[in-house]
Amino acid sequence: MSITSERAGGLRHLRQPTFAELFLPKLVTIWREGYGLSDFRADVFAGLTVAIVALPLSMAIAIASGVTPDRGLYTAVVGGFIVSLLGGSRFQIGGPAGAFIVLVAVTAERHGVDGVILATMMAGVILIAAGLLRIGTYIKFIPYPVTVGFTAGIAVIIFASQLRDLSGITLAGKEPSEFVPKLVALAGGLHTINPSAVAVALVSIATIAGLRIWRPSWPGILIAVVFAAVVCAVFALPVETIGSRFGGIPRELPSPALPAFSLAKAKAVLPDAISFALLAAIESLLSAVVADGMTGRRHRSNCELVAQGAANIGSALFGGICVTGLIARTATNIRAGGRGPLAGMLHAVFLLLFMLIAAPLASYIPLAALASVLVVVSWTMAEKHEFATLLRSSWGDAVVLLATFLLTIFRDLTEGILVGFALGAVLFIHRMAEMTGIEERSPLVAADRPDDGNGERVPYDPTLAVDRDVLVYRITGAFFFGAASAIGNVLDGVAEHRKGFVVDFAAVPFLDSTAANVLGRVAAKAHRQGIPLYITGASPAVRRALLTHGVTKPNARYRETIERAVADIKGRSAATAAS
Repeated sequence: MSITSERAGGLRHLRQPTFAELFLPKLVTIWREGYGLSDFRADVFAGLTVAIVALPLSMAIAIASGVTPDRGLYTAVVGGFIVSLLGGSRFQIGGPAGAFIVLVAVTAERHGVDGVILATMMAGVILIAAGLLRIGTYIKFIPYPVTVGFTAGIAVIIFASQLRDLSGITLAGKEPSEFVPKLVALAGGLHTINPSAVAVALVSIATIAGLRIWRPSWPGILIAVVFAAVVCAVFALPVETIGSRFGGIPRELPSPALPAFSLAKAKAVLPDAISFALLAAIESLLSAVVADGMTGRRHRSNCELVAQGAANIGSALFGGICVTGLIARTATNIRAGGRGPLAGMLHAVFLLLFMLIAAPLASYIPLAALASVLVVVSWTMAEKHEFATLLRSSWGDAVVLLATFLLTIFRDLTEGILVGFALGAVLFIHRMAEMTGIEERSPLVAADRPDDGNGERVPYDPTLAVDRDVLVYRITGAFFFGAASAIGNVLDGVAEHRKGFVVDFAAVPFLDSTAANVLGRVAAKAHRQGIPLYITGASPAVRRALLTHGVTKPNARYRETIERAVADIKGRSAATAAS
């Protein structure tokens, strides 16, 4: 795979960044850029907004993970502060994630809370080592069907984990952590359903969903939880609360302390620590990519991994659980007007203030309301549209997607990711072999040819190389998940001061779903910036794949040749100038 630009000459002499530059926190970067009072005010508002969202979510995730709600708050306060302080993304918000629920719950069941804390600290060390070794770059190579499959699988697991509190079911023994045994146990307890808990859950879900539609700027999650707590307290409803199950939450952070350590214990929790680190890396870098797409900025993946590692170590020292970057809260931060990492740091400070002031009131929060919060979270994170699109796109993508999805639910998250990645690699090799046998005129690697013309060569057009209004990129070779990240980074740098952008696919024999998704993100960004994007030379198969993944009007337009696309851009510009 290669990518060339008609103006690529300037890219050949880029200076290699130093180690210090690659791992410099974004906090320092924005300070050097000039950070004023208006930026600070924006970050204060964004931090407060995110803290309001994070308060009930952090407790709900901790409870669902099999630990006490205060540990979720410790994680958000300490881990969230360190992620923003040291991170390579200026918008990233860190804290406990729903994706970790099943991993933390299983680890707690096997090794106790001390084992969870030790595994969290070991995961932090692994993440720091991964960042320093520049492994963050390769995590981007995970195929798109794998990320969608395991995200949807996690959503199903989270939903299943909340059925007990949603319905108020009473079990004779401990609730199993595995998916099928859990459902069997819950089915056996259906006769113990608590109608009050069901009513609280339904009202909470309806409140959150309704406010998202009619008042999207309001903190629907917090409003729903507070409303449920007030109603339960006033009417003395017979539902389980944080106070009745856990005795409330403390009003201060605990003193930092090392977890109980022994070589035998470390060896026992090492597989869990590796799973924590792998999922934290994937989640945090996906969140950073989403933030980049929303803002047009660029994160540094290895710096972000080092920050995530330090945050997990810090969280473990204060008794917290796993920390990672959070897509929903990061997006909330951006939509609230956050300007830099200080918003994430302030979000942690506000959470700490909420603990100090309102901790006694948390005892009245019904667990059914917190379960409703996670049900809404699982519904949002399921990526239903992307799941359906991949099922329709090709049999290979559908196999990778379903294998990852089903293994995540019925076996293990790490196993699902590894098997999905392996299937994606095998699928790519199969496609390469198939393409080599069919596309005789489009070899995957172009061989050298003499400059004898044969009617194929056209005169060099110097106007494209010096045109300041139109940028032309030509992609050559198979555009697949292994190259999608690198090509996406180049295309993301599409410059803001041009009137048009052309991506030529004439020498691309095929692209996979990961690459199509990357181009869809680039097209959406160009559309937001008012830059028309034209795709030229795409074969019917390539064009079909792009259309399936949403690369359609008004984000992108298709033309047969570069010349036709450039002419259309010039015509649009002339028409705009005339009007």
